[in-house]
Amino acid sequence: MIILLDTSVLGSATNPAASEETRECKSWLVDLIKNGCNVLIPEIADYELRRELLRADKTRGLKALDELIENLEYLPINTNMMRKASEYWAECRNKGKPFDEDKALDGDVILCAQANSVSNQGSDVVVATTNIGHLSLFVVAKKWQEIA
Repeated sequence: MIILLDTSVLGSATNPAASEETRECKSWLVDLIKNGCNVLIPEIADYELRRELLRADKTRGLKALDELIENLEYLPINTNMMRKASEYWAECRNKGKPFDEDKALDGDVILCAQANSVSNQGSDVVVATTNIGHLSLFVVAKKWQEIA
């Protein structure tokens, strides 16, 4: 199984603050890796989290993000993914089912395109998230707590 981390999950997994949620998320991630799951960090999730960490000058969070990226597989964005994302975006808007504001829709459809590019290679792929509704139109998405 291949698991892509949504921005919210990536943020919890790299948050240096020790809350119950961040401890649980970090433990969950370690267990996935120990059990042989291939966990990917999509470039769009890195971008969305990194821009906020930079804006807020959260250097410890940036360091934790960079360390996790060094230890997991990074999924860069390519032209085919962006073209697929534009198709998803147009489909949502034409059906009157936008995920959110136009700017929020962009990140979600790019993540969906990244997930589908991996699933087209014949692997079972799931996006670990905190918001299934935004992603489940185009990909298998589950709350991270439900993925074992």
